[in-house]
Amino acid sequence: MRIGLDVRYLSHRLVGGVRNYVAQFTETLVHVASEHDIVLYADTKAPFELQNLPNNVTVRLLPWHGPQSSIYYDLFLKKYMQQDHLDIVHFTSNYGFGPQGSYCVITLHDEINLLPLREIIAGHRKTPRVIAMMTYLHLMTRAAVQKADLIITASEYSRQQIIRYSGISPQRITVVHHACPRDIQRIEDPVVLRDVRQRLNLNKPFVVADAFKNPGVLIRAWQRLPQPIRDQYEIIFFSRSPDVLPIVHKAIRAGFARMFVRPQYSDLSALYTMATVFVFPSWIEGFGIPLVEAMTCGTPIIASNRGSIPEVVDQAGYIIDAEDDQALAHLLVELLTNPEAAETLRQRGFARVKQFSWTQNAQRVIELYHSLLTARPSQPSARLPKEGSL
Repeated sequence: MRIGLDVRYLSHRLVGGVRNYVAQFTETLVHVASEHDIVLYADTKAPFELQNLPNNVTVRLLPWHGPQSSIYYDLFLKKYMQQDHLDIVHFTSNYGFGPQGSYCVITLHDEINLLPLREIIAGHRKTPRVIAMMTYLHLMTRAAVQKADLIITASEYSRQQIIRYSGISPQRITVVHHACPRDIQRIEDPVVLRDVRQRLNLNKPFVVADAFKNPGVLIRAWQRLPQPIRDQYEIIFFSRSPDVLPIVHKAIRAGFARMFVRPQYSDLSALYTMATVFVFPSWIEGFGIPLVEAMTCGTPIIASNRGSIPEVVDQAGYIIDAEDDQALAHLLVELLTNPEAAETLRQRGFARVKQFSWTQNAQRVIELYHSLLTARPSQPSARLPKEGSL
């Protein structure tokens, strides 16, 4: 079988959940699918992230001359894929258009790009650039999913939402769960934890949270906590960007919160490991990678009831309404003052996270590739050269 993957996310210096998925999935697939020929399509905007790839992999580096190049390859990457005579083409970041003669698979991470455009724009800043980008992604995704032979998404919640907003057949959408990034691990060495604590000046026990995921409800809940708890603990936010909601900066100025922007995986692992609670009151999630990160590191979880979160957390965390600061404050008091309750959630998290594996993810995707080819068995073909460029 000859497989082509659009992995341009790995040559653009991007951060965030989609980039993490593309990296973890690709690294795993190329090893699990060692008997198949795989072509990775990236471009030259930035150095390609993956190195030391196995011999069954060819990297095609597409010339990048500016933003117009990204649009061009969105529309015409299929022309380059056609030259490689692929059985399967897989677009790993929400949309793409495959060549004739190849089955087309899209990983659609959630339903956001399929929502009515007014709803998409309502959730973002109203600058001309943002409106143009949201409109472009909306149009490309809607067109692409109608043409795809198979759509893979990360949760049953996302599957149902994609069916709702796209109108495509449920038989064309399959759930394959994500997993924890391999670089996130619970840190048991007290010396390592002590060094991180000293270097980051972590003088108080803390609650950890993602600054992009509805931070306002956590800050409001914090104001409800008894004064002794507020004096003893602080909030540590991590963020992929310093451009967060003003309420986060206000909490930092008030002295009860701090924020680390783009922490290294080793530091993020330490933050999860040392945190008393991980709070994740997100408004919408197609999967929620931070949830499996927290479970991997043994952090008790309080999370919202939105999107896929209850499906991922199951019984391994407390679930609240995303805007219920009163309920959040009550559960924070319980976990911050009751070590037994926190330990119960920690052990449930360790058990739950075993259900999510990148190897299982890649193996399942290969099975799906084979199912598409059942009606047209692939023919043996010569190995591709190790490297290539266009």
